[in-house]
Amino acid sequence: MMDSKLDKQDSKQSTPAVGEWTPEQPEYSGIAGIWPKVRSRLDQIGRDDTGLDATPRRIFEKREHEPRYALLNDTETKSENRYGQKIDLLDLTRQPSGKPMFINENPVIGENPNRNKQHGFHFTADNCIGCHACEAACSEKNENPAHIAFRSVGYVEGGSYPDYKRMNISMACNHCDNPVCLKGCPTKAYTKHTEYGAVLQDPDTCFGCGYCTWVCPYNAPQLDPVKGQVSKCNMCVDRLEVGLKPACVSACLGNALNFGVIENTPENREQVKAAIPGFPTPDITHPNIRFQQKNSMPNEVVRTDSMPIKYHKTEDGDFRSVVDEKEGKDTFWNIKRLSSRENPLVIFTLVTQGIIGAFLIGAVAPWFGFESFSAVSESGSWLPLLFTMVVLQAAVLVLSTLHLGKPLRFYRGFNNLRYSPLSREALGIAVFFAGLAGYTFFELMHSWLDWGLFAFGTGVSAFVALVSGLVGLYFMHCIYRIPARPFWNHWQVLTSFFGTMFSLGGVLVALFVVLPMAWQGEEINGVLTACAAVTCLGLVAEGVGLWRHAAYLNTESGEGAASHYVQCTTFGKTYWLRNVLMAVAASGMALIAMTGWESALAAAAFVLLAMCAVVALLIGRALFYVLVIPTTMPGAFFWKNKGFEEHARDVGLADMPQVGVVANVH
Repeated sequence: MMDSKLDKQDSKQSTPAVGEWTPEQPEYSGIAGIWPKVRSRLDQIGRDDTGLDATPRRIFEKREHEPRYALLNDTETKSENRYGQKIDLLDLTRQPSGKPMFINENPVIGENPNRNKQHGFHFTADNCIGCHACEAACSEKNENPAHIAFRSVGYVEGGSYPDYKRMNISMACNHCDNPVCLKGCPTKAYTKHTEYGAVLQDPDTCFGCGYCTWVCPYNAPQLDPVKGQVSKCNMCVDRLEVGLKPACVSACLGNALNFGVIENTPENREQVKAAIPGFPTPDITHPNIRFQQKNSMPNEVVRTDSMPIKYHKTEDGDFRSVVDEKEGKDTFWNIKRLSSRENPLVIFTLVTQGIIGAFLIGAVAPWFGFESFSAVSESGSWLPLLFTMVVLQAAVLVLSTLHLGKPLRFYRGFNNLRYSPLSREALGIAVFFAGLAGYTFFELMHSWLDWGLFAFGTGVSAFVALVSGLVGLYFMHCIYRIPARPFWNHWQVLTSFFGTMFSLGGVLVALFVVLPMAWQGEEINGVLTACAAVTCLGLVAEGVGLWRHAAYLNTESGEGAASHYVQCTTFGKTYWLRNVLMAVAASGMALIAMTGWESALAAAAFVLLAMCAVVALLIGRALFYVLVIPTTMPGAFFWKNKGFEEHARDVGLADMPQVGVVANVH
C-alpha cells in the first residue's frame, strides 16, 4: 500500500505539475518569504511526529509471478489525445525527466518507458457484472473506512420485460487534463504530476472545505466528515512505478477495467469512446477515461438512486440527462428539510452581504451625492451599528471557519489566490472586515478627538472596505458558478448576492439607525423612504434574477431542470411562500419609498415588511443549497444513494459503521 502522503517537500521540488496550472514554486526571500515561514510554523502546531519512521521503504511489494493482465504493457502510443493536448507530458510542460516521486520516502525511479505520458482508465461497460470487486480492492489497498470509496459502481437501467437491460458503471478519479479540483482547491492540496499525468491530493494539506467535491463532475474527491479532510484515487502510482496496473484493474473479475496510456485501445477492444449513458459531459474537464459499450440500450434509461434524473438518447446516439418526475407533481412544505450541513454558509453569506450593504449605505453613499443617507453617519446610533456589524462579521467568519473540517488550518485558504475563487473571496472578505474594523475604530476616535489624522484614517478605511467588500462579494458569487452544478451556474447568483446586499443592508440601517432616530425625535429627512427604496431595489433585483432563472430552467433539461422540479414539488409550498413574501415586501417598500411616508405607522409597516423580506431571503438561501443536484455519476440502490443515506440517518442505520453512512456533519 502506498502511504497516504508523498514526501511533500521533495515531491513539490521534484515533480512539477502539468501545463500552466502549477509553475515551479519560486524561492521567496525578504518580506515575501515571511508568510510561507509563518504558515509552515503554524502547520507544526498540534502535530505529533513522534514514532514516525523516516526510513525509506519499498515503493510497492511486487510478487514474483504477477499475472499478465496486471502488468502495464503499452508498446506504442499516440502523440496527442482527442482534445489536441500532447500525451507526452514532458513535451507539454518542458520539464526535465527522471525525477523520483519519493513514494514512501523512496528515491527510486520507475522503469516504465511511458512514465511521463498521460495514463488513464478504460472501461468496457458490456463486461461489468456489478460485483464491486474493484471497489473492494481499492478500499482495501487505501485502507478506506466503510463510508469512503475512491471507486464506486452504480448503474442505469431501462426497457420492459422481457427486454429489460441494466448497465453497470465503475468510476473513480479520471485524472483530467483540466482538473477543476486543482484549480478550485484553496489550499493547493492538488498537484497534477508529469509522472503518469496523475492528479494527486494531499489530505494533510487539505483543511476540509469540500469545494473540490462541488466542482468535480464525477464525485471523485471524497470528503470524510469524520477526519475533516478530502481524499481521492491516487491512480495507484506506487503500483505503476513497479510496472503494475492499479489495484481496481487487477481485481476486475469481468475484464471490464483496463489501464494504460490514454487513447490506446486495449487488447481485444474496439472502442475508445469519450462517454456512455450516465457519464457527465467530458467537456468540463477532459477526463482521462475511455469507454467501450457495444450492447444496445433502450432509448431511455433511469437511475436507481433517488436523483430525479434519467437519460434520453438523442438523434446522434448520445445520451443526455433529463428530468425524471419520479416523485409526481404534488407540492409539499418540507420545512425541516431546508436544514442542511451548509447552514453555516446560509448564515455567513446572508449576514456578510447585509453588512456590506449597510456599510455602503451609511459610510459610502454620501460620497456619491445621496444626501438622504448623510444623516445616518451623523446619528448617535451609527457607532452602535458599526460595533454590531463588526461583532456580527467576526461571528460569521468564525462560523464559516468552524464549517471547515480542520478549522485551525483556516489560513491555508489563501494559498491558491491565482485560481481559486474561494481563496479570492476569503481574502476579499477578510480585508473588508479589517477595513470595517478600522473604520469603526477611527470613527470612535474621531468622535472623541477632532483630529485630521482620524478623519483621514476613516476615509482610507472606508475606501478599503468599499473595494474589498465588492470584490469579495463578486468572488463569493464566482464560487457557485460551477458547470458541475447547473442549478447554480446562472447569472441569477450575481443578482441574488448583490440584491441581498441592498435589501438586507437597507433593513439593517433602517432598524438599527433610522427607527431609533425617529423614536428619539430626531429629524430623519427622508432616510426611511431612502432605506425602503434601497431595500426594494435589492428585492426587485433578486426577484428578476429568480424569474429569469426559473424561465431558463423550465426550457432546459438535465440536473438544473431537475433541481427546479424538486423546488416546485418537494418544496413547492415553501417555494411559493418565499415568492409571495418577497413580492409583498418589495411592493410595500416601493409604496413607502414613492409616497415619502415617514409616520409612526410607516415605521411599523417597514418593520413588518422587513420581517417578510428577511424570512423570504432566509428561505431562498436555504433552498439555494438544498436544491442543487450535481452532474454526478449514478449510484446504486443503497450505495451512493442520497435517498438511502437520508433514510439511514432518520431511522438510525447511520449508527452502524458497516452501513457506510455517517452523521450529516461537515
